[in-house]
Amino acid sequence: MSDTPVRVRFAPSPTGYFHIGGARSALYVWLFARQHPGGKFILRIEDTDRTRYHARAEQDLLESLRWLGLQWDEGPEAGGAYGPYYQSQRLPLYHQYADQLLATGHAYRCFCTRERLQALRQEQHKARSSHSGYDRACRDLTPAQVAERMAQGQPSVIRLKVPLDGQTVFHDLLRGTITVENASLEDIVLIKSDGFPTYHMANVVDDRLMEISHIMRGDEWLSSCPIHIILYQALGWKPATYVHLPLFLDPAGKGKMSKRKTVGPGGQQYLVLVKDFRAAGYLPEALVNFIARLGWSYDDRSELFTRQELIEKFSLDGLNASPAKFDYDRLEWMNGLYIRQLDRDDLAARLVPVYQQAGLDADLDTVKKIVPIIQERLKKLSDAVPLSGFILERGCAPLSDLVIDPALLIGAKMDAASSLFALQRARAVIAQADPFSTESLEQPLRDLAAALGVKVGTLFGILRGAVTGLQVSPPLLETMVIMGRERVCRLIDRGIEILATAGVEASSGST
Repeated sequence: MSDTPVRVRFAPSPTGYFHIGGARSALYVWLFARQHPGGKFILRIEDTDRTRYHARAEQDLLESLRWLGLQWDEGPEAGGAYGPYYQSQRLPLYHQYADQLLATGHAYRCFCTRERLQALRQEQHKARSSHSGYDRACRDLTPAQVAERMAQGQPSVIRLKVPLDGQTVFHDLLRGTITVENASLEDIVLIKSDGFPTYHMANVVDDRLMEISHIMRGDEWLSSCPIHIILYQALGWKPATYVHLPLFLDPAGKGKMSKRKTVGPGGQQYLVLVKDFRAAGYLPEALVNFIARLGWSYDDRSELFTRQELIEKFSLDGLNASPAKFDYDRLEWMNGLYIRQLDRDDLAARLVPVYQQAGLDADLDTVKKIVPIIQERLKKLSDAVPLSGFILERGCAPLSDLVIDPALLIGAKMDAASSLFALQRARAVIAQADPFSTESLEQPLRDLAAALGVKVGTLFGILRGAVTGLQVSPPLLETMVIMGRERVCRLIDRGIEILATAGVEASSGST
């Protein structure tokens, strides 16, 4: 292993909310830093595209990284000796090295207007030219011609003077040695007319000055790498070690995951933004484990890893250059496993804001009582709301606002009248239970079912409809104990009223 300290960076552009593909790249970079003694994980904000920059996207990025547990060692809020960590605050550095490239003949000023470049593209498309892109019209302007145009105030950009012959060769740890013919490369823009650098200029300068040892980024940048190698050579610098990471494919395995919601074959929408995964009720531990395995393997058996195990076992040798398909069903399965493994108090603390965001009056003590009856059923934290939200919601809603389908109050092979009688008898048993516990409720209710000549499940089904308004709910007796005798009796009274009304209407309809 090299004696060079490991310094790796994650360098997103905050032009949109944080994408799950970016999170996977950040995770790999973070893991690589953490498994090397003294390794540093640097967060650099590439905000030079001022027309697309969004402050809210930057805040979402920082919040999402913290939520995933990917804390950076240097960067915004953390500081560091290699700052500033915003590219918009490093403009003098880019101009310094652009001027050096101009002085050494490795770059030139281009005065071509946007209109000329657009017309050039149209001509090339019409002619079906094998070579598209800039035609190097300004490449051989004399110093006098450049000075004259500058004096006239003509706007210009600075372009890289790519060698017209020969080859550029570089090595990628994942993909091996790659050779590119220089004749296929374009004289790309380094400094735009507004004075801001392009990605190509800024990332090369920053990676060098921040002493980045390994450049780990998505393979969409693989085609730009020869340009960056030429830039390194022109500036007299040795390139860092490259690792271009595979992309995600959509669930069908047919295309790149969009930064927007991906619509599946059945019309369903798939989440792709980290904030949406968080809102949907996925645990950060599960999401980290899942995306770590998309493109990296340890063996053919291991599936679940703690964060510490990921740090210890992750290696570049385990990366796969091929794109990985995003399997939402597997993520949901894994998330459910993580939820079931949580300490109950921990799960309760995580569920409180979920209930509250759904407009429910949730307190920690009550949620702690709910957790034991729902934990095994949850695949996502958000599942708790439809599964058990009624326990909280109905406590603060007037009975007149409660809507219960009368069909839920009628037992199997029973009519409204017999179901009404059963519910009235059950209400009396519940009112007299002392103490109000599952133990004091279960046997008397079973005895009542026998006396009524109905199955226990039938009686419990009628009670479930009255108390929860649902056909399927958490264990009924445990649910009633959490809700309390008074609330349960009030809800049963409401059910009795509904059944009585249904019976009257049925009787009126038969005459």
